[in-house]
Amino acid sequence: MGNLLGSWRFKEPSTVEECDSTWGSDSESDELLLPAAEDDSGISDSVSPPESDRAPGEPGDSSPQLTDSPESLPKMKRSFYAARDLYKYRHSYPNYKRSRQPNEYRNLRFYLNKIPLVPDGIFVEEILSKWRGDYDKLEHNHTYIQWLFPLREQGLNFYAYELTQDEIKEFQSTREAKRRFLAAYSLMLDFYGIKLLDKSGNVARAPNWQERFQHLNESQHNYLRITRILKSLGELGYEAFKAPLVRLFLEESLFHNTLPNMQHSVLEYYVYTIRLPATRRRLLRYARQHYRPAHAFLWGPPPKRRGGGVGVGTGAGSSGIRAPAPTPEPQRRERESNTSPIIVSSHDTVMCQDLVRAGLKGCTGSMARVEGGLMLGGARRMRSEYNEVVPL
Repeated sequence: MGNLLGSWRFKEPSTVEECDSTWGSDSESDELLLPAAEDDSGISDSVSPPESDRAPGEPGDSSPQLTDSPESLPKMKRSFYAARDLYKYRHSYPNYKRSRQPNEYRNLRFYLNKIPLVPDGIFVEEILSKWRGDYDKLEHNHTYIQWLFPLREQGLNFYAYELTQDEIKEFQSTREAKRRFLAAYSLMLDFYGIKLLDKSGNVARAPNWQERFQHLNESQHNYLRITRILKSLGELGYEAFKAPLVRLFLEESLFHNTLPNMQHSVLEYYVYTIRLPATRRRLLRYARQHYRPAHAFLWGPPPKRRGGGVGVGTGAGSSGIRAPAPTPEPQRRERESNTSPIIVSSHDTVMCQDLVRAGLKGCTGSMARVEGGLMLGGARRMRSEYNEVVPL
């Protein structure tokens, strides 16, 4: 019996639906009847910011927008590999094998300013005191992010170390390390045009938000960094900080239209770094109110939960755009039965373009080198869209 238990391994999910428990304790009818009350995350279903807070290019404003409307974007599908990666993260990495290497607490020692990050040889205090506002350095240096926001998984900087459960416990009980970690989070928020308002994790636009949002909308490899930051917040005891940041990104990408290129990343990745299903549901309900075209929203309850003639009336909404007519039921069922999770998304193209802009010699060759590095580093998740497939 002991050998049997010792050899037991957690069976990994094989579909997006098995990876996504967001709607497992909820239903479409619950969603329609639920009042807009706040849950323990502090995130409410408030409809839209007041008219005075609107930015150029958002609904109700005649100013030009940054890019084309969501209706002109190619149709996307849920990614199984993204869903599985985030499932493993939310469930603390089932089948995780403890490293045979001695636990030297290198991430903690880095945050105690006792060792520098490798390979650059820079101490955390130098980054926190001298890099703030140096946006070129924060954009083009690709080795610091794994040290500032460590995870229990391997990134592309093979000199960085994965977190361990023992190190996480020690980190969370060390005041100096936690203080510097929050300073690093504030540093990156400033880089993205966001300011940290309080110790509860609430965030808002920074004074320079327009310039930084323009950059963030065009520099999409930073979306990978944001996924890492959100994961690291959860690992090191700041799970409650995720929802306010994700909510802000939903508002900016879907309602204000200041970050239209981020829409898919927020819905496919950022929301699903949050461990509490009730908080994910509340964020997705807000997203569905403003997503256009409404019929293309992929992140609601599974189709099997939609029955009894229950529907969602979107109307013109705050954007003033009429939602497309619903697809006839027989055609909708046939289309859903023929769809399958997509393996790769447009992020692969985006990442190649970003690598070329960064000055690497040829997208094909550079991606091949990245894959080779992943194999050498022992990272087996190289087909996950958001599992550090570019040198962050």
